[in-house]
Amino acid sequence: EANLPLFIILLAFVLIFMGTYRSPAVALMPDLTPKPLRSKANAIINLMGALGGAYTLVMTMLFVYDGTDFKMIFLSISALMVLAIIFLIIMIRERKLSDMVAAEEALHSSIEEKEEEQKVQDAPIEKAGGMPREVKRSFIFLLASIFLWFTAYNAVTTAYSRYVEQVWNLETGSYADSLLIAMIAAIISFIPIGFIASSIGRKKTILAGIIMMTVSYLFGSLFKNYSFLINLVFVLTGVGWAAINVNSYPMVVEMCKSDNIGKYTGLYYTFSMSAQILTPIVSGALLEFVSYRTLFPYAMIFSAASLCTMLFVKHGDSRLERKKELLENFDTAD
Repeated sequence: EANLPLFIILLAFVLIFMGTYRSPAVALMPDLTPKPLRSKANAIINLMGALGGAYTLVMTMLFVYDGTDFKMIFLSISALMVLAIIFLIIMIRERKLSDMVAAEEALHSSIEEKEEEQKVQDAPIEKAGGMPREVKRSFIFLLASIFLWFTAYNAVTTAYSRYVEQVWNLETGSYADSLLIAMIAAIISFIPIGFIASSIGRKKTILAGIIMMTVSYLFGSLFKNYSFLINLVFVLTGVGWAAINVNSYPMVVEMCKSDNIGKYTGLYYTFSMSAQILTPIVSGALLEFVSYRTLFPYAMIFSAASLCTMLFVKHGDSRLERKKELLENFDTAD
């Protein structure tokens, strides 16, 4: 407890510095990548992000023995970040690449203008005066759904390390294998989910994912003691989360004009990040003052609530075109 103020201060610095480098780092992709290749580039970003999360979980499994010493994890992650910075400095020649991209985009400008005109003709969802009332209603329900399923999912991923220690009497590092399995299941599911969504539509795919997530939380709450079968539950969680994550952001973008994508992307992240900020506080209070066994029921309730709100979403459900290459199926918002 004596170190809590110092921890809060250091955490604040970490978040500030992360916000400082994250936006310019992500912005390098569209700045240095021709538009026809940005889908592939964004796929690589999401894939590398998933691999980074998997790296952290593997380091947790290797170095956390007694549940108290996390020094090696921090050192291993810091070393990886230093290597990433060195690689960025050596490999990225921003000015040269910018000139190449400008020349490349000039060749494709006329084609993109025709595609944009066709897109406006095919799906003019947002009009000049703003969204029609019925579209805005769908958009509000979609944002509510995003908030609710992030509230459910991040409660589990945030508190699961404490849950396995307090409820199942396992070492803290033991949680990593289940979360790693969920992450691997999600990565593997991106491609088939892309094909499924192109066949049955985004909304139905999301609804199926929510149902899978809700059922996985229900099953998770039934385990009184640790069992290897919990890993199968997290496979269901990972696949369900992939079904949601692949299709929710495109539904948001589908409801707006191309010149307002940044605005609506900001709203998407506002609701998803708000949930990620609030849910550790709310679920943590329940864990601390009620019972640690409230974790999975808490997630199940909010996941079921997102299913209810998602049923009221009536727009943004144009069917996805199948990707020309497998890598493009990873092109999702994180």
